[in-house]
Amino acid sequence: MSLNLAGSRALVTGASGGIGEAIARALHTRGATVVVTARREEVLEKLAAELGDRVEVLAADLAEAAEVEALPGRAGRIDVLVANAALPASGAYDSFSADEVDRALDVNLRAPIHLARALAGPMRERGSGHLVFISSLSGKAASPGGSLYSATKFGMRGYALGLREDLVGTGVGVTTVFPGFIRDAGMFHDAGAELPKGVGTRTPQEVAEGVLKGIDSGKPEVVVAPMALRLGTIAGGIAPGPMNALQRKLGSRDIAAQMAKGQANKR
Repeated sequence: MSLNLAGSRALVTGASGGIGEAIARALHTRGATVVVTARREEVLEKLAAELGDRVEVLAADLAEAAEVEALPGRAGRIDVLVANAALPASGAYDSFSADEVDRALDVNLRAPIHLARALAGPMRERGSGHLVFISSLSGKAASPGGSLYSATKFGMRGYALGLREDLVGTGVGVTTVFPGFIRDAGMFHDAGAELPKGVGTRTPQEVAEGVLKGIDSGKPEVVVAPMALRLGTIAGGIAPGPMNALQRKLGSRDIAAQMAKGQANKR
């Protein structure tokens, strides 16, 4: 059963970034009241001023357990959760400090799990709601310089699939969205990395469309990437050894180095 977004309340984490902002705008256009959260309150206030009514701003740092715990109560009734906030966590496994590892796990995986746990109960009692987790193709296939990031995104996929089974028949849907390389805004764009010729990208707006598709259709997973990347990811899941060897020939290590350098200040 799909959820009618008109008149609903949607909590969007990481809404100060390009993808989160696009998701908030798409939900707002469909008639939802959007509760936007991120650390940068001034950016959220600017978005709220642009959208006008039906926007609530709640600044929060999802690396802080107490702020994650308090967020559902501050947000009030929520019909849709879009767990979008994430740290890039790009770089070789031994380039992270212990604190940086914990921070990536907290923001990318722990926070979505706790928010979903807190919000799913009231949704189940009402018999309606939807939980959306923004993962990544790195949550389906790993690549160099992405061990920590993939750990969080693989974990999110597993949690979402299991949670979906727990909520079958309750009226609460669960969808995971898997973006590939996103241009114009987001982690890949901000890093300034260059892709090999022929590797396509998608936009934040297309990710937002994927979120709406998941809510409307109730699909467990929605991939937002060109067909070549989709097929490569499927092949990587089936035969990771040969596909990783092919990735290396196509320059995956160079791309990983560019991503790590461009995102080093976001750990």
